[in-house]
Amino acid sequence: MDKDSQIIQLRKEKIQAIKESGIPLYPNDFKPSCTLAQLKQTIAEDPAALGEHGQTFQAAGRIMAINRMGKSSFVRFKDGSDAMQVYIQKNKVGDDTYDLFKKLDIGDFIGVAGPLFQTRTGEWTILATVFRLLSKAVRPLPEKFHGIKDPEKRYRQRYLDLIMNDAARNIFVTRSRIVAAMRRFFEYHGFMEVETPMMQPLPGGAEATPFKTWHNALGMELFLRIAPELYLKRLVVGGFEKVFEINRNFRNEGVSTRHNPEFTMVEFYQAYADYTDLMDFTEKMFAAIVREITGGTTVAYQGHTIDFTQGWQRIPMMESLCTMGGVDPADIDDTRALLEFAQKNGIQITKKESHGKVLTKLFDILVEPKLIQPTFITGYPVEVSPLSRKSDKDPNLTDRFELFIAGREIANGFSEINDPEDQYNRFLMQVRQRDAGNDEAHIMDAAYVEALEYGMPPTAGEGIGIDRLVMLLTDAASIREVILFPHMKNSN
Repeated sequence: MDKDSQIIQLRKEKIQAIKESGIPLYPNDFKPSCTLAQLKQTIAEDPAALGEHGQTFQAAGRIMAINRMGKSSFVRFKDGSDAMQVYIQKNKVGDDTYDLFKKLDIGDFIGVAGPLFQTRTGEWTILATVFRLLSKAVRPLPEKFHGIKDPEKRYRQRYLDLIMNDAARNIFVTRSRIVAAMRRFFEYHGFMEVETPMMQPLPGGAEATPFKTWHNALGMELFLRIAPELYLKRLVVGGFEKVFEINRNFRNEGVSTRHNPEFTMVEFYQAYADYTDLMDFTEKMFAAIVREITGGTTVAYQGHTIDFTQGWQRIPMMESLCTMGGVDPADIDDTRALLEFAQKNGIQITKKESHGKVLTKLFDILVEPKLIQPTFITGYPVEVSPLSRKSDKDPNLTDRFELFIAGREIANGFSEINDPEDQYNRFLMQVRQRDAGNDEAHIMDAAYVEALEYGMPPTAGEGIGIDRLVMLLTDAASIREVILFPHMKNSN
């Protein structure tokens, strides 16, 4: 029998003994009067009013350490907000309660009540007059010193990671604050939060392979959404001129430090705006969120200091390929020359790819990793932008940008197509790409084209990857660190 099995067997024997004594193992009638964080705030604000003869407080939490000393003991416990120490004496709580205490283990939940006092070392401690078992743990927690080192176990048993690893816990507290700050920013600027279908009859809004499902009652195939875009723009057609959705998207793709098949984005649309308005808006929003989370305008990320002060660089894609990617400006419109350039640089691109695809693949490899400070790349080719409005200056390009920070894409936005004929032709272009073997190309969405035929005002829209933004603001190298339960292969 291994060590854990021995511990579990011993705990089960304790559980049986507690049962036989008539003490409930899992009562549900203890109500804390405050969290430990609130209790510490009370101590900070008025310590003179506290002491052994002062106010009684009720608190509850999980035992994290026990220091037994005969007829008295110290127990360190923590709730969802903080940790604190409780001092339990046999002559204060009685023989029966102290006998129960001796059967408790690290990991058990307790409820305590009593006044506060300071130990000889000056640590504020609860002097227990009430001490109760609230929930008995059967399995032992990982050793505090070693913690959970195996990332696989951390992700599969995230609850243990959250118990033992304050750094992991703080990431998700920060994530919640980021999303809340973002929501407040949108609402302050007059956007309405909405919800659109997560199961859709046609996958659309991005080039990606969808997950498929089946609706028994309707007798039809449905797809988990790869993006909410086409539904949000229907709402603009319907008269909601500023909308946003914090949404879950699903893409049947690989798993990596930057990708999870299920991920969170915010998408938003604004009537009577163009893509340059959205770049301005994004700078303001990121600056506001960073100030709220960090108190400043800079963030340390993986050895870089990222500066979110407004006034970010805006570089046309073609210019970036020449100045940062080493492409000869004379070759930028020559597909054959670009393919030769790719081959010389060890970049694999098939000859079947369209000119726009070749350009974007070269950009992904040669330019994207160099974009450390917040940078907008503008002017994407029409072939890779099926929902973006064509540029009035160059019909081969679109009024689109992507935002890059720390060498990765964080956001994608553009002026929207509101010409139904143009949108229909773009879908046709995608259908031809699909027929040529691009399984991620858009499907013809006639219902969306029909919606545009009723008229959509000039509009701009954007999607921001929340998981990647959280990575930036928590210095997380992997997307798995910022998703509570990332997708993983079966362990067996």
